[in-house]
Amino acid sequence: MENQIYELQFALDTFYFLICGALVMWMAAGFSMLEAGLVRAKNTTEILTKNVALYAIACTMYLICGYAIMYDGAWFLSGIGDYDQAAMLADSAEAGFDGDSVYAPASDFFFQVVFVATAMSIVSGAVAERMKLWAFLAFTVVMTGFIYPMQGSWTWGEVPVFGMYDLGEIGFSDFAGSGIVHMAGAAAALAGVLLLGARKGKYGPNGQTNAIPGANLPLATLGTFILWMGWFGFNGGSVLKMSDGMNANDVAMVFLNTNAAAAGGGIAALILARLLFGKADLTMLLNGALAGLVTITAGPDTPTALQALIFGGLGGLLVVVSILALDKIKIDDPVGAISVHGTCGILGLMLVPLTSDATFLGQLAGMVTIFVWVFGASLIVWSIIKAVIGIRVPEEDEYAGMDLSDCGMEAYPEFVKGN
Repeated sequence: MENQIYELQFALDTFYFLICGALVMWMAAGFSMLEAGLVRAKNTTEILTKNVALYAIACTMYLICGYAIMYDGAWFLSGIGDYDQAAMLADSAEAGFDGDSVYAPASDFFFQVVFVATAMSIVSGAVAERMKLWAFLAFTVVMTGFIYPMQGSWTWGEVPVFGMYDLGEIGFSDFAGSGIVHMAGAAAALAGVLLLGARKGKYGPNGQTNAIPGANLPLATLGTFILWMGWFGFNGGSVLKMSDGMNANDVAMVFLNTNAAAAGGGIAALILARLLFGKADLTMLLNGALAGLVTITAGPDTPTALQALIFGGLGGLLVVVSILALDKIKIDDPVGAISVHGTCGILGLMLVPLTSDATFLGQLAGMVTIFVWVFGASLIVWSIIKAVIGIRVPEEDEYAGMDLSDCGMEAYPEFVKGN
């Protein structure tokens, strides 16, 4: 009877893990739609190509070496991904059914790999409309196979940073990845954007910022709702277990807090945009909801629902200010990815100690470690790619649009020919 209970717990936790992983994978569609809606029509096919290709590359590189770097062991080589081994784990009380999470090892890889793809998707939007497709894909190989797994090994992998200090021992906590996933993706994006430069016509000679509207706001809105939905798997799956009453309640609270933070972020950004611009800015509303989600991701398990609403609202306010500030210093981010995932990722990390045992010193150390590593390593890789093949498309291709130059097809051919 006891073994049957273990088997049932094992099956439930594995199934829950896989379903949450599938929800996170669906966020790839959200990023695709959001970015396709916020870029100009002439760059739509290229940005969609990038999003599908980066997901495939991320899954491949994490399989080949990323998972081994992050957790010091390649499951596909050790053979623990087959059911016989998994069943043996499930049959043993010593495997962790005393309250710890136990699930099929292959499900852990699947859940982790979709997080890697999410981090890389953040880079895609920030460098949109002027980066060479193959330069971006070359960086994707290094980011998902080495840069991300290295910082992941110091955080979730619990490996001391270059053997010098252990982030967990000094009070660092990042429940689902405000820093490990989102800020890391934003740091890599920032390094690329600094080398890449702004889009032609974005900033005028007298310091003015020229708005470059996206082609399809319905698509951007759809993408935001898909991301909002996928975030329940992102944060909820990070509980790792739901086959007992306590953990099932934790999952419910994480879902509730995730939703509350998104709502708070959207409302706060909408109100601030109205006060600043005199209009209800849809793009700020969308980014505000995403900012709330990023902010709560570092610690969705410990706040009350009201605290989560407030935390998300702070993220919504911050993202509006951050987007405007980056434009002031001429850092061109077509979709606001650096602000949403980077600035609000930092905010999320620093709010965790307010409701948990994490320390501000530990959070600061973890934030600095992740940012310095990812930004520095990315800057080196981007620079090498720039020197070898170049990272920016020719000016004539940028004006004509990257759909034809990179992909040889247009996203809206009838619309273009009709006009």
